[in-house]
Amino acid sequence: MLPLDLYQGIESAWCPGCGNFAMLKAFKQALAELEIRPEQILLVSGIGQSSKFPHYLRCHTFNGIHGRTLPVATGVRLANPGLRVVAVAGDGDCYGEGGNHLLAAFRRNPDVTLAVHNNQVYGLTKGQASPTSDQGFKSLIQPAGVPYPPMHALALAVAQDCSWVGRGFAGAADHLKDLYKQALGHRGFALLEVLQPCVSFNKVNTYDWYRQRVYRLDEVPDYDPENEAAAYLKAKEWGERIPIGVIYRRPRPLLEDAFPALAAGPLAQQVVPRPVAEMLTDFA
Repeated sequence: MLPLDLYQGIESAWCPGCGNFAMLKAFKQALAELEIRPEQILLVSGIGQSSKFPHYLRCHTFNGIHGRTLPVATGVRLANPGLRVVAVAGDGDCYGEGGNHLLAAFRRNPDVTLAVHNNQVYGLTKGQASPTSDQGFKSLIQPAGVPYPPMHALALAVAQDCSWVGRGFAGAADHLKDLYKQALGHRGFALLEVLQPCVSFNKVNTYDWYRQRVYRLDEVPDYDPENEAAAYLKAKEWGERIPIGVIYRRPRPLLEDAFPALAAGPLAQQVVPRPVAEMLTDFA
């Protein structure tokens, strides 16, 4: 196991009590136990409180634009399969602005881990409802309450045969650490959604609210995450009971395996046969 201080980044600017702190600690512990060194991992993020996550780690970082974490992460993975690539996004960032890219990632199955910080609100821009806000949730922008039900992103993932789907809770740190380890170790696209209370702008979905509802799937007798129909039902379950753990798992061919150019090794390490400027003249 590697020392945790190996991954120390800059000082955090999150609100005291934010669920992101527990997520950051669990992620560091997962990296340390898997002995993944900082130089071996790239974190891609977009815009939002969740996207500050890589700043507080010692690692390679690409900070992109709102909703566009997955195209960058996929491109990096194709150029350099030698790197562990992790995309970090919020529920609004990924399920709202980036929903089209999420669907593409389900289909393509790149070897990328996506960690979605789901606080059911837009935390950076002061509390608007997000795609996962519950029906009736009130904010300054929705004073009468959200009139429609929340998006069930994990059910969508199962329906689209995403190769690994899981959910954790920031208030269950040890369990979350194990889920990070499983997601990082999975060969293929892994979607890990983490229920992450926003103590500043979401006064409904609090730590206590979640603790009264979450239950672990590994404690459910005979639950099989490779049973697609059962997984879909668990992914849709929300309200009085909320499952956490590995919801769905299905081995699939990798996107990277479809590109013959990668047979010679990562593009980032291959020798270019001709100067790029000379090759561009072929298209003149």
